[in-house]
Amino acid sequence: MTDTTVAIREAYLTDAAGMARVHVQSWRSTYPGLIPAPFLVGLSEPAAAQRWASIAETRAPGQGAFVAVDCAGLVSAPGTIVGIASYGARRVAVRDHGGEFHALYVLDDAKGMGIGRRLMAAMADRLLAADIRSAVVWCLRDNPSRWFYERLGGIRVAERPIRFAGTDLVEIAYGWRDLTPLARLSAGPEVR
Repeated sequence: MTDTTVAIREAYLTDAAGMARVHVQSWRSTYPGLIPAPFLVGLSEPAAAQRWASIAETRAPGQGAFVAVDCAGLVSAPGTIVGIASYGARRVAVRDHGGEFHALYVLDDAKGMGIGRRLMAAMADRLLAADIRSAVVWCLRDNPSRWFYERLGGIRVAERPIRFAGTDLVEIAYGWRDLTPLARLSAGPEVR
């Protein structure tokens, strides 16, 4: 894979439908058995598109969204969004961490290509540019993909019970006290 195979770029309003598709498909493939099936079946791409449109419109220092676009048609039609990410102010206070990676989703067929790593690096770079030096990401404790954050240097820094879709769950936070090494993992030269 080269940097021209999958491009990482800022998300735009016109990306909302593609972002919603990745969001819904990722939840449906990642969370069976963790989140009740009726909730997963009821996920709506149009509703998700409205939320992602609002996120994609945000143009402020230290917050925003990125998309990963399959330029070469490796796992989908050329030009298809295969990964998404959003970042910004932390929503839950975690000591010594100023920012938060709000979301990171990559389609199953596109996993293992370095897309998640590049999206995380791009978000870390933008947080650093806004003088936000540290960040956390919250994920379900039983999420099979959570080890990805440890491989990128995230340290488990917090845990909390949550109630979601009528189910008691536990979230854990992985933190980076210094985002510089994460940003250096190469978001690729095409990030703009």
